[in-house]
Amino acid sequence: MKVGFIQFEVLFGEKAHNLKTVSRLFEQQKADLWVLPELFNTGYIFCSQDELDRLAEEIPDGETIQLLISLAKKFKTNIVAGLAEISNQSFYNSAIYVNSDGFQGLNRKIHLFDQEKFWFKPGDLPFQVWDMGIAKIGIMICFDWIFPEAARTLALKGTEIICHPSNLVLPYCQNAMVTRCLENHVFAITANRIGTEQRGERKLTFTGGSQITGVKGEILCRASTDREAVTVIEIDPKMAQNKFMTSNNHVFEDRRPEMYELE
Repeated sequence: MKVGFIQFEVLFGEKAHNLKTVSRLFEQQKADLWVLPELFNTGYIFCSQDELDRLAEEIPDGETIQLLISLAKKFKTNIVAGLAEISNQSFYNSAIYVNSDGFQGLNRKIHLFDQEKFWFKPGDLPFQVWDMGIAKIGIMICFDWIFPEAARTLALKGTEIICHPSNLVLPYCQNAMVTRCLENHVFAITANRIGTEQRGERKLTFTGGSQITGVKGEILCRASTDREAVTVIEIDPKMAQNKFMTSNNHVFEDRRPEMYELE
């Protein structure tokens, strides 16, 4: 199957512009599965609750979800993308999965990074796995990468490809995904953004470097740190079903959970 990511510079609060950019970039290549960055439609640095209230969307009825569904139908593809969600007057840093049949599900960011804690509630949904038919996918969002339990939980539930919408500013994640994929024998698609966002006194520069990582920890492709990228490669998701490191070592069967208990 063909999988890809879209990396671009998101403009804060310019939802129409960001959605138009993504629509344009989808025209460049074809893939069975696409991953877009975290908060790809709104930008990242929120300065007030009113601002978040204005930009967040209900799932699945929001305009962003409806546009992505239309793109999925047009290109007969699957899309995972990050956005701000409002639900029962609570806000979540979420990611959705849509395909040509419509909205399929969502994940709410479990591990909030830095000042995200001021604006969003921690995710309250368990990690899920969706069967695309040609592959089983799961979602984790940006800072979830630093907690090995996130990728391990997805892998134990049967995920073959981890979809990883991100807004990365620390210099560690891309290399850490090598270990996440190796220790679980899964693929991962990390979709990051580029550019600098400054709002008030806060300024963040995003590291780009979106990448697709293989089941042996290989970096199958990595985008530049500062340029727009629409990247597609071909993978065999069935490789993620083989959990043997050697003929005598299985990354799941060799686990000894009884020895991991804390006293």
